[in-house]
Amino acid sequence: MGSSALSLTLLLMSLILAGLTQDLPRPTLTVTPDSVFTGERVSLKCVINSDHSDWRYEWNKDSTEVSERYTVNTNTLTIERSETSDAGRYTCKGHIDRRSVSSQSSFAVSLSVKDLPRPTLTVTPDSPVFTGERVSLKCEINSDHSDWRYEWNKDRTKVSESYRNTLTIERSKTSDAGLYTCKGQRNGRPNSSQSSSAVSLSVKDLPTSTLTVTPDSPVFTGERVSLKCVINSDHSDWRYDWYKGRDSVMLQTSERYTVNRDTLTIRGATESDQGQFWCRGQRDGRPYSSQSSSVSLRVTALPRTTLTVTPDSPVFTGERVILKCVINSDHSDWRYEWYKGSVMLQTSERYTVNRDTLTIRGATASDQGQFWCRGHRDGRSVSSQSSSAVSLTVKDSPRSTLTVTPDSPVFTGERVNLTCVIESYSNWRQRNGLKYDRRYDWTPAWRPEWRYEWYKGSVMLQTSERYTVNRDTLTIRGATESDQDQFWCRGQKDERPKSSQSRSVSLTVKDLPRSTLTVTPDSPVFTGETVNLTCVINSNHSDWRYEWYKGGNNSVMLQTSERYTIDRDTLNIRGATESDQDQFWCRGQRDERPNSSQESERINLSVNGNRNWEVQIWA
Repeated sequence: MGSSALSLTLLLMSLILAGLTQDLPRPTLTVTPDSVFTGERVSLKCVINSDHSDWRYEWNKDSTEVSERYTVNTNTLTIERSETSDAGRYTCKGHIDRRSVSSQSSFAVSLSVKDLPRPTLTVTPDSPVFTGERVSLKCEINSDHSDWRYEWNKDRTKVSESYRNTLTIERSKTSDAGLYTCKGQRNGRPNSSQSSSAVSLSVKDLPTSTLTVTPDSPVFTGERVSLKCVINSDHSDWRYDWYKGRDSVMLQTSERYTVNRDTLTIRGATESDQGQFWCRGQRDGRPYSSQSSSVSLRVTALPRTTLTVTPDSPVFTGERVILKCVINSDHSDWRYEWYKGSVMLQTSERYTVNRDTLTIRGATASDQGQFWCRGHRDGRSVSSQSSSAVSLTVKDSPRSTLTVTPDSPVFTGERVNLTCVIESYSNWRQRNGLKYDRRYDWTPAWRPEWRYEWYKGSVMLQTSERYTVNRDTLTIRGATESDQDQFWCRGQKDERPKSSQSRSVSLTVKDLPRSTLTVTPDSPVFTGETVNLTCVINSNHSDWRYEWYKGGNNSVMLQTSERYTIDRDTLNIRGATESDQDQFWCRGQRDERPNSSQESERINLSVNGNRNWEVQIWA
């Protein structure tokens, strides 16, 4: 076939195909209903005007093939329970199996899906309500329709249905409490509304009223008294009614009474204010609160105050004095004020104030004076009565004298006795300008039992391994340098007075004089030689008796013998032999202090027959 024939053939085929495309049918898409509410059933129908009946339908939403949750039955697409996500533009198209052509796409159809109207549920009065109150629940549906039937549910259970949008509870009970919802129903579309949000209805017993009194009853004459009415309720818009007495007289603001909402104030209480008080609350259009319990108000005179002093005056310098303030009252929350003359006292270096007690530590003459006290209570406008003034007199204590035997300084190892001597009662009375009192006669037949206190520096001493305390005597066994210090004493007894502190005595402890042993000639010596051992004591004393010892742990004291000659500070060995080899040492003794010297160092004496020798000094 020539080229002109081929071109003609192609042109004819193009014209045929163009004619076929223009003749393809366009489906018609319908939606029933066209505007729907969530939950409704929707049908979309695709109608193709064609002689063919074997069409297969293709469905698209917003240019995307529809999902599997839709039901397709031949030319109908069904949405069983529509959702807002189903809204969009839908198209359909037909296909014939085993054919290479399809219909045109239908024109797009818009589907609108609206939420069902949601009711608003309100409760009057506001929850919580009180038992016996009338309660109205109102269901309002924001809709163009007015033919609603209202369904009421409590705790998900249907309680009522009517054409009225109000549910009324005439006399509420606690059993009416719960979660309420409402819902609209109608015969046309939409057939129902959504359920309203749940509203909680709380039904409570009438709120209780409690009356409090500040300060606590009984109050004192002249005090300011506040009575407060507390209503156990979430509401704050109460009006308060106040009553007094058996006849329940309602109180108003007056010359001495002030009513300010929940508080009744009495200015300057008197005995005429005594009585029973009670209160209750009221709210506009709402029932009263319950009546409070009656509170009895008692008004009493200011309590009396008594001041006591222990021990009895006069007290003695150094003594601990306790003043106690006793308030004749049922209350225990007093704050105590202490005065000396007109000066108010506080805790200081020597005074300690602890509520009802004032303590004077180590009384001196400067503490003499007139003391008195009174009480206050926090939040109270008045105090107790002032106590009578008590005169405090301070006298010197009995004197204590400390003696030391032997006289200081003492030597290491010595036994030391310290004795505490307390002056007689008659001397003490005379020194303080007091009359004689036989009740405290300190003669041996009528002497109080003193307990003696011993101190080294500031440390109180007790019987220990080296110290023995026996009433008025402290004994130190085997004095050492560690015993050097200031010692003092004083006496105490269960009855007054105490003694004063003795003057401090300084104890000095010295080492015993040192002893030095020398040997001539130097050790080792040779058999047959004469050996001289000399004991030198470093001391100012010349009346020493010298003691000589031979041997180690089992030393033997030497005496003048056939071969050993002792001449005071010298030991002479004539004709040394090997039997003389041993340790030698010496010390001094005397009748007066110091009674002995220290022991000398031990010297080892070697005796042999040659010139190889050495000297050894043993510690």
